[in-house]
Amino acid sequence: MTALPAIAGWNLLSVVILMLCVWPFSLVRRDAGIVDIFWGLGFVLVAWLTFLHADGYLGRRLLVALLTTVWGFRLALHLAWRSGGEGEDRRYRKMRAAHGKNFWWVSLFTVFGLQAVLLWLVSLVIQAPQAADAPARLTWLDGVGVLVWAFGTGFEALADWQLAAFKADPANRGAVMRRGLWAWSRHPNYFGEMLVWWGLYLVALTSPRNAWTIISPLTMTFLLLKVSGVSLMEKDIADTRPGYPEYVRATNAFWPWFPKRHG
Repeated sequence: MTALPAIAGWNLLSVVILMLCVWPFSLVRRDAGIVDIFWGLGFVLVAWLTFLHADGYLGRRLLVALLTTVWGFRLALHLAWRSGGEGEDRRYRKMRAAHGKNFWWVSLFTVFGLQAVLLWLVSLVIQAPQAADAPARLTWLDGVGVLVWAFGTGFEALADWQLAAFKADPANRGAVMRRGLWAWSRHPNYFGEMLVWWGLYLVALTSPRNAWTIISPLTMTFLLLKVSGVSLMEKDIADTRPGYPEYVRATNAFWPWFPKRHG
């Protein structure tokens, strides 16, 4: 039986190697945003490497690997399609401008290296349940976890599709998306993403010894709310979207709720 620390160690090495291999392509393309596509694929890599090396209950190993694969490939395909022809994401353009000619090597640590470490940290919640030898059956908690995961994945995918359809209409150029799920939350895709990881945490909790993996969904929630998600996206969006302050007053930033009516 391969112990979880050994599996986690090899997985950390694997995601670091993955990002090291992707980094040169970002230099050729002058687009550090390519890292986002491989973010989701990195979790898929970890899920299946763990599946191959862990000795936990086969049914749960397969369940976790498949859930991670569906989520990871959908996200990667969506980001690859979204970035086509649009150039580098504005977040990375700002970093490139701030570091100037040094960005080519700075990005190795501040973009690719950092994402490798964060990816591994969040992925602990998909490694631990595959290594757990009990319970050797699927339980009601697995079922609840799958339901939360499915709701989150569907919520995120629907939000992404609605926004893509809105942006595809030239008449909406410069306008604020306030339809569908975006009428209930300013960032419904991030809300769905959060639910994905709390759903996987419930699956991990089928073994009480895995309670410590709460670090994974907590880390992802923090990133989505305070680092690369809501806070970063809203930092200067009002400068390019004239109606955004009104949208902020009427709509919750993250948690979906009824739009507020003013006046």
